[in-house]
Amino acid sequence: METQVEKTVTNKSSAGLIFALMAGYSMIYMDKSMISTAVLPIAKEFNLDAGQTGMIMSFFFLGYSLMQIPGGWLADKIGAKKVLMLSLAIISIFSFAFGAVSSLMLFMVIRFFAGLGHGGYPPSCSKSIADNFPQERRTFIQSLILSTSGIGGILAFTLGTNLINANWRYGYLALGTMFAVALVLVAIFVPSKAVSTNAGKGNKPAIKFSQVITNRNVLVLFVAMLLLNFLLYGNMSWLPSFLAQKFALDIKTIGYLLAVNAIFQTAATMFAGALLSKLFLGKERMFILSATVLAAILVAAFVASNNLVLSMICLIAVSMVSVSAFTAIFTWPHKIMDPSIIGSSIGIINTGGTLGGFLAPMILGQLIKAAGGSFTLAFGFMAVASLLCGLCVLGVKKEA
Repeated sequence: METQVEKTVTNKSSAGLIFALMAGYSMIYMDKSMISTAVLPIAKEFNLDAGQTGMIMSFFFLGYSLMQIPGGWLADKIGAKKVLMLSLAIISIFSFAFGAVSSLMLFMVIRFFAGLGHGGYPPSCSKSIADNFPQERRTFIQSLILSTSGIGGILAFTLGTNLINANWRYGYLALGTMFAVALVLVAIFVPSKAVSTNAGKGNKPAIKFSQVITNRNVLVLFVAMLLLNFLLYGNMSWLPSFLAQKFALDIKTIGYLLAVNAIFQTAATMFAGALLSKLFLGKERMFILSATVLAAILVAAFVASNNLVLSMICLIAVSMVSVSAFTAIFTWPHKIMDPSIIGSSIGIINTGGTLGGFLAPMILGQLIKAAGGSFTLAFGFMAVASLLCGLCVLGVKKEA
């Protein structure tokens, strides 16, 4: 039995660990969100079309996708902390570099390497949660950390947008600095060795990586993440351009509107974590299917509306229900997978998400171009992908 002193030390350590992981994740999401605003002045300065700016965003997700599985495998093998620190160091360096170059090719190459850095963070973060918390707390803690998608969005669309409005290069100087601060926090607060949270389960034979990559649940959730992220990253990549075109808004106004959206998104992620830990425990399929069907309907309403207030209400609702579905998919492995392979499992599943992130800006950019600048076809594609995601999760088996 733990003494009261041991419990107090553990609680303090847990708070520091959660804070450090949230700080890193906030920067991850700030970077993902900020590029969609930064490409507006970049496109203007370097005469880039929608297809070319889509390539800058897509090359980031190509690097991100390629590193997810190796990052998860490394987290399982050498420990989460080493991978977390390496990831943050790489992103910091290439954030500074992005703000210093002036050609389309270099923008694409640097974003690719920044994506490689990003790829190691989500699976090693999940590995750190599995290593340091008991199973009954993991879903809520994972959802709490995922809620930083909204915090990162708020930072991107307030601090980031204001810096970009002054000079887009200042935004990436600030971003590189903030990633360096997150690296220091991880170095201080994340334990190098796992706390034993699975005592009493006996010595089970090691699960091979080949078994993880062929696991039915892992593969189904991989496809579900791919489909859902056509919507999530499609929104993230093209919303500033859509709002600027349809409602003739400036960058600053767009930033504040999307910051409000991000606040609701943060609340929805935390609320979804609480629901999934209690009310929808064992009913994840129904939760995800309901959320994705509702998201598809709301996307259609958003793109059809010509009223800014109604469009923003629909957008906030889309963000809340789609991020709830994402939270459910991302936290599900903590309930149905062995903790020893959680890094590899999340790495594979999230590769589906990052592939969606790679394909979405590029495909949607071409759809917008093909439609003569109209966003209707692109948002229709996103709505269909959301529906297919909901149908896909019906194939998940409850047992590990």
